[in-house]
Amino acid sequence: MILRITNLTPVDIKNIKEVDVSSPWDRSTVAVAECISEENVQDIINVAKEAYENSSDILSKAKRIRIFEEAAIRLKNNKDYFSLLIAKEGGKPIKDSKVEVERAINGLELCSEVIKTGRGGEIPMDISDSSKDKLSITKEFPVGVVLALSAFNHPLNLIVHQIGPAIAAGCPVIVKPSIDTPCSCFEFIKILYESGLPIEFCQMINIQNHNITELFIRNEAIAFFSFIGSSNLGWKLKSLLPPGARCSLEHGGVAPVIIDKDVNIENIAPLIVKGGFYHAGQVCVSIQNIFIHNEVINKFVEILEDKVKSLVVGDPTNENTDVGPLIRPNEVTRIDSLVQDAIKSGAHKVCGAEILSDTTYACTLLKEPKYDSKIFLEEIFGPVVNLFGFSDLDDAIKKANHDKFGFQSSVFTNDLQKALYCYEKLKAKTVLINEQTSFRVDWMPFGGIKHSGEGEGGIAYSYMDMVYNKLLIIDTSNRTRIKR
Repeated sequence: MILRITNLTPVDIKNIKEVDVSSPWDRSTVAVAECISEENVQDIINVAKEAYENSSDILSKAKRIRIFEEAAIRLKNNKDYFSLLIAKEGGKPIKDSKVEVERAINGLELCSEVIKTGRGGEIPMDISDSSKDKLSITKEFPVGVVLALSAFNHPLNLIVHQIGPAIAAGCPVIVKPSIDTPCSCFEFIKILYESGLPIEFCQMINIQNHNITELFIRNEAIAFFSFIGSSNLGWKLKSLLPPGARCSLEHGGVAPVIIDKDVNIENIAPLIVKGGFYHAGQVCVSIQNIFIHNEVINKFVEILEDKVKSLVVGDPTNENTDVGPLIRPNEVTRIDSLVQDAIKSGAHKVCGAEILSDTTYACTLLKEPKYDSKIFLEEIFGPVVNLFGFSDLDDAIKKANHDKFGFQSSVFTNDLQKALYCYEKLKAKTVLINEQTSFRVDWMPFGGIKHSGEGEGGIAYSYMDMVYNKLLIIDTSNRTRIKR
């Protein structure tokens, strides 16, 4: 059955343009998305503005909690449906899609919990002559209308992470999923409505035209902008925001890993394979550059090659598939161009390095590509991992530290001093010890520095970005005492 993805908004959409949503695996049509036109923009924003002005009346904290609790139950009851939907529209293997749904359920539970733990407090007074007889407290208030632009690689869980904290904070949200993967977002937001969320508090729009997207971003009503996508686009869009608007940008990086000689390389190999080839490497913290001590590199490459060759590349709806397709056929040719250029420049092909079909690329290991090559310096966002030897730890750290990117980095070592040294010296927002770079739980802070992004993801951290603390000061002296 082909889904029809409408725009979820009370606005009467005019001049609808339809776009086919194709399966990344076989390019069959899985949905038809109705896209808005320029003349709809202001009406959609006006709905969100009005919802914000009346938010305390139409969406109390107690009601928000009930909505998240009910939505979590409904999503849990539809786990299989959503798992298959993610696999079909995004190409993520079904066994990984099931994990994404479980994370989304947990995300809703976290949204419910964060409402219950308000972070207002008392500001010390009466500690100087000027503050005598004063009482001062803070209370959280929503910042305003949130605009969320999402990505294709986690079409359900990213949506939960962007709109969940907004609703929890009391902010009306306008969300635009990737035009490649709008189905999970569409079906999930319908669950929110069924759970009691007013439609004006969460509007979903489909946009094909970047000019229309920019009209939303430039609008003075936008108080917070949440973006997940490419670095070049994210920074450009941030520059268009109105004065005072906050933002959270989640881009990518090259996710370096350092492997010391004292680790059990057989034990860590499965972690490395998962971190490098999960969702065909289409993850912002997917392992890209690995630096292995020269004393163990040959043995490690041998073990890694065997495990990578055993990965099953194929239909994402098949339970046996480990690695699915890339999101679009032009991604296959882009990645192959990077790989072949690296090989021509001197990189050694360990395995892979070939197009398997119009939609799939072989899981690839390259040894010692040039340090000035695009495949080392740029985010690959595909099933390719680079391997380098090192003898000096400082040299490995220097190579791992990127001029532009700094997201998550990993170090595998049994030496505590080396681990702490790497933590201090690696230029990354997160350093993981004896864990691969794509590790994440939804209650931890998540984000990048430099070109890799701005702000922090994670349910509680996004929530804190979407509220502000309003200060209340009361003079309690006799002169303001109420007369009886």
